[in-house]
Amino acid sequence: MWGKVNRAIRTLAACALAGHVCAAAAGECIVPSKPGGGFDLTCKLAQKGLQATAGKTPQDAALRISYLPGGIGAVAWGSMVSQRRAEPDTLVAFSGGSLLNVALGKFGKASAADVRWVAAVGIDYGMIAVRADSPYKTLRDLVDGLKRDPGKITIGAGGTIGSQDWLKMALIVKPSHVDPKTLRFVAFEGGGESFTALLAGHVQAVSGDVSEASLHAMTDKIRVLAVLSEKRLPGVLAHVPTAREQGFDLVWPIIRGVYMGPQVPDENYRRWVSAFDHMMASRSYDQLRAAHGLYPFSMTGSALTEYIKKTTEGYSQQARELGLVR
Repeated sequence: MWGKVNRAIRTLAACALAGHVCAAAAGECIVPSKPGGGFDLTCKLAQKGLQATAGKTPQDAALRISYLPGGIGAVAWGSMVSQRRAEPDTLVAFSGGSLLNVALGKFGKASAADVRWVAAVGIDYGMIAVRADSPYKTLRDLVDGLKRDPGKITIGAGGTIGSQDWLKMALIVKPSHVDPKTLRFVAFEGGGESFTALLAGHVQAVSGDVSEASLHAMTDKIRVLAVLSEKRLPGVLAHVPTAREQGFDLVWPIIRGVYMGPQVPDENYRRWVSAFDHMMASRSYDQLRAAHGLYPFSMTGSALTEYIKKTTEGYSQQARELGLVR
């Protein structure tokens, strides 16, 4: 044990002498799902970004990644607010879907005030995709198919009724007088599993996120029918129309970032906030973030905490309007 402590002290000392930001030393980023989805992407972006601004080599990567799937983030959340409340160097990836789950009570008796919000590293958007050989060429084609026979089309999604992937489809089909509760969803532990099922033919469509779809769009094996952004997005999905262009008035931004346990000492919390501020202010970060399929959105500390409070309140209102909560 003392050997590890001495190595950690030497690492911090060397980092300080070199003038680097040392917050990420010996840190852990927990992915609250299986590999391959947006949570995984968030931790890998943080790992690479912090490593770059700390001046470390790949062999000395400061932030290690671990996986703790279950309940679309509920298991990791429960671990942080119970057993790991004060760990000073443990981060957990979150998304807008995590905030929705908090609002819906899917994380138990949780509120946004139960953890310490560190940083939002970028923004993602919702999207709807099918396989490249699907008969559905547009979002309207898919909605018309669901209207004719909702039981014929199986939709892969991260989470069950009330999840953000379910909610996105519900808000798309509802104006066409399709009862969202008649749709056939298959719940997966994140976007990676959803796309695996789509490519294998186990589901006919996926309600997911742009960052996840971008990884597969480059293979020409899927067709993204719509992006849920205000305007068309740059990059590999530049040719994909928005939902609004196709007559569906829905925009679904998804922030991605990391949080910590509720009893992390202020000194450690501020150190991590500073590290992310430094990372996202670097010239190379925009390119790194874009390579991970995310778009500009940088917010940390108290500003992020207030933003998340308002966002969860908004999700609660939407859920009440759909009859998901009282």
